[in-house]
Amino acid sequence: MSTTPELPSLDASASHDPHQTSHDEVAQATSNPVFTGPILKTFFYYVVPSIIGLIAITTANLVDGAVVGNVIGPDALAAISLLIPYFTLLFGIALMLAIGGSVSAGKYIGEDNQQAASSVFSKSLIVTGLIALSFAILSTFGSHTLFSLLGAPENLFNTMQSYFEVITWILILQLVTMVLYYFVRADGHPVLATTALVIGATTNIILDIVFVAYLEWGIAGAAYATGISQVLQLTALSLYFRSKERTLSFSFIQHNWREILTSAYNGVSEFINEISAGIIIFLLNWLIISRLEVDGVAAFSVVNYLIFLSLMLAYGVADALHLLVSQNYGAQNFSRIRHFLFTAFASVLTIGLLLVTTLLLAGETIIQGFLDADQKHISSLSEQLILLIWPLFLVNGINIILSCYLTAIHKPNPSALIAASRTLILPALLLLSFYWLFPGWLFLTALPIAEWLAFLLALTLCYQYRPQVQANEQS
Repeated sequence: MSTTPELPSLDASASHDPHQTSHDEVAQATSNPVFTGPILKTFFYYVVPSIIGLIAITTANLVDGAVVGNVIGPDALAAISLLIPYFTLLFGIALMLAIGGSVSAGKYIGEDNQQAASSVFSKSLIVTGLIALSFAILSTFGSHTLFSLLGAPENLFNTMQSYFEVITWILILQLVTMVLYYFVRADGHPVLATTALVIGATTNIILDIVFVAYLEWGIAGAAYATGISQVLQLTALSLYFRSKERTLSFSFIQHNWREILTSAYNGVSEFINEISAGIIIFLLNWLIISRLEVDGVAAFSVVNYLIFLSLMLAYGVADALHLLVSQNYGAQNFSRIRHFLFTAFASVLTIGLLLVTTLLLAGETIIQGFLDADQKHISSLSEQLILLIWPLFLVNGINIILSCYLTAIHKPNPSALIAASRTLILPALLLLSFYWLFPGWLFLTALPIAEWLAFLLALTLCYQYRPQVQANEQS
């Protein structure tokens, strides 16, 4: 059964309803470039700020890793890496609400239904805040139990606790800020959204260096840096509510809370992406510790920062594609959807090729930026890892784009299938199989192989739901 909401009829009888405005009339009546602007100019108008913002976040994470690794040491890197599965659970829930909500709001904006768009906006922010607060309260009383469940050795518990007891409360602010960011972009304010991200990321970088390197606050200093940066980022994003051009409005008074479930379900692929990544990192940590102990986790954490960079660049394109496709889907502009999709595909393929070239030519130099000169053994392990997994960077961005397209046209089931295949099912099955078959690091070849198999699946599903087919279904 199709999960696509029923759209207003396009037949001639629709024009006889005096209270109904056609999507074409709505599109033409506005100056929104999403509907009428040149494809490339419009695409990069939204993509460039998105990529700049996410590069800023990525840079902050890379600097954070470099400062922690060089100043505190590999144990601190391993401590943060071991906490990632828990963080991805929270970010997965927030992203599901953010992406699902902003896509739903984008469709309502395309239909010129501002009240419905604002309702989804308000509910998404409120629910995110309540969920984040609940997790913070629960985790406070059982942090060491959580560390054990994450597979952390006891000698890292104190290091993990120093970071966790601060960051767990900061996450409330961080998750709400992230959801607000997606809606601000969806309502045609990409420059403001990007400016806020850059302010937050720049502050995080500066304070990481001050708190960790100069004041020697240890790993907790990195958490405090994140907290202060999030306050400034939220302050900048709040300027959206003073904009005279905004469509969305916020209200605590809401009805029909069941709608948030439908909205969130449309973003279920993003939840699967995040939670599956957490599960796979948990599995990887367990497998690596059993074979190479904590040094192996530290080496993989360096490579994981590079994977994070590639994903953030792809999500920079995907965030813009969500907006462009969802609004044109609401307006039933299927030709523009096709052009935006192909442009996004070409963009992430180019990014993947550039990343692979850089890693193969300058991988050693990049790795040395994360580790002290004395950590030669860990550096060598990281270099070996790059040689094993580099094919992953060629298609992981494309898989994200294709899954994003399906989410934007309200096809959550195939989108979720792609997400589950590339981030959980295929990696888990191949990692466990290869672990027993191959010695040393070779079992990690499961990661690029899983991504390529998911790529074949994504191409098949997106061909089935290509824009031409969507147009025929709605005609």
